[in-house]
Amino acid sequence: MHIAVAGNIGSGKTTLTQLLADHYNWEAHFEDVEENPYLNDFYTEMQRWSFNLQVYFLNSRFSQINDIRQSGKTVIQDRTIYEDAYIFAPNLHAMGLMTTRDFENYFSLFNLINSFIQPPDLLIYLRASVPTLVSQIQQRGREYEEAIRLDYLKRLNERYESFIGNYEHGRLLVVDVDNNNFKEDKEDLGLIIHKIDTELHGLFGSDEK
Repeated sequence: MHIAVAGNIGSGKTTLTQLLADHYNWEAHFEDVEENPYLNDFYTEMQRWSFNLQVYFLNSRFSQINDIRQSGKTVIQDRTIYEDAYIFAPNLHAMGLMTTRDFENYFSLFNLINSFIQPPDLLIYLRASVPTLVSQIQQRGREYEEAIRLDYLKRLNERYESFIGNYEHGRLLVVDVDNNNFKEDKEDLGLIIHKIDTELHGLFGSDEK
């Protein structure tokens, strides 16, 4: 089974992925941040490195999905391939930070890859306001994220809401991060786990029909 956690920069995806992996004894697949050769350059000069970064993520995410499906295990994944294609790349294009030529090339590649993959069995979306995102980004103190602009986070949030509002790939669970401090409050984490248990029961039930 494939569980995925989606959400804007700073929404708590990595934290929740690890907490749920520990609770359910799932295998966790994290976003390749530390080894990403483009991320530092991208936040310094977005227009120059946007296409390179998105192609890198597309390749990395496709490899992850293949590994997940071949493993035969229940895996929880930090961020999905859909977020790159429907949120980050279109946002960069709309902001003039990716040329139309590069965006069309990127999306053509995504469509080809998308024809070979299956969506997650359950998608968990972490909804967070921009102030919450900024606070959590500052708390983790990644140097390259200091250059992230507020309008960039706001535009991403708008695209996330549109994407989630039209999500039809599979089961969806929305978590309001502004009102759920799962990182520090075990009761808040327990609320999420209870909702996941309900969704998983539905998944297993559908398999038995």
